[in-house]
Amino acid sequence: MISGIINVYKEKGYTSFDVVAKLRGILKMKKIGHTGTLDPDAEGVLPVCLGKATKVCGLLTDEDKEYETVMLLGTVTDTQDITGTVLRRQEVTVTENEVRAAVMRFVGPYMQVPPMYSAKKVNGKKLYDLARQGMTVERSAQQVNIASIEILSISLPRVRMRVTCSKGTYIRTLCEDIGQTLGCGACMESLLRTRVAGFCLADALAIAQIEERVRKEAGDLPPEEWRTEQFSFLMRTDAVFPKYQKAMVKKEAQRLLRNGNPLPSELLLNDGMSWEEELCVYDAAGHFAGIYRFDAKICAYRPYRFFLEE
Repeated sequence: MISGIINVYKEKGYTSFDVVAKLRGILKMKKIGHTGTLDPDAEGVLPVCLGKATKVCGLLTDEDKEYETVMLLGTVTDTQDITGTVLRRQEVTVTENEVRAAVMRFVGPYMQVPPMYSAKKVNGKKLYDLARQGMTVERSAQQVNIASIEILSISLPRVRMRVTCSKGTYIRTLCEDIGQTLGCGACMESLLRTRVAGFCLADALAIAQIEERVRKEAGDLPPEEWRTEQFSFLMRTDAVFPKYQKAMVKKEAQRLLRNGNPLPSELLLNDGMSWEEELCVYDAAGHFAGIYRFDAKICAYRPYRFFLEE
């Protein structure tokens, strides 16, 4: 079984689940998971995890993300984006300076109410299912963090922005909230996700490109004989953890590692670096084993996320 992460360019018209379904067909495997939904009309970076790498899906979902969006002032819709039913239009009379000031008020933590057209659940039911039935329910505001907003251009009523934000942030809602602050309303006209953690837009591959690479790189081998290393577009699972220090087990600790036992630091090699609370640990042959956390009670590192790659 192949394992790793593909930096997919999700195109307009596809849901995140569509991407997974297509990759299951292309790669002839079932164990595939995506790392956070993108609306069908949104496009951009969608890391997809294969095989044992699916264990890091949740970790990637929690990472900060970067988007480029166009906010359309003066238009309010029921979905908070341009695809919805228009609820209100009004003339935009604000100045560019007023727009800049309003946008910058949202940098930092702020309480955001999830939109009705979202996959978030309330009392066990997805909000978009309730919205399609014409229902509106009360939603609790959630704290999100807008790390930065860069205004790329203003051509009123449109404002193009680059937003870096925490998990759980709805850019559609951010646009509407900015519009409310300005008093003219707003909705999101377009959305491009340009980064998830270390996965960037420049390296992302469209589904058709992935299919072509698989055809070329798999050669005549049947799917059951495919190996991770033969596919150049597959990133190793440890690519998710670039900031972690690395340590390799000594040969005599190989069995302890494979059995998931705690590892004292004297059984680890870390090239003389300082011992951190969390480490990326590799077996004696250099295969990534997982993330280990130091347990002071036993003076050893315990496996926190374990997915040894053969």
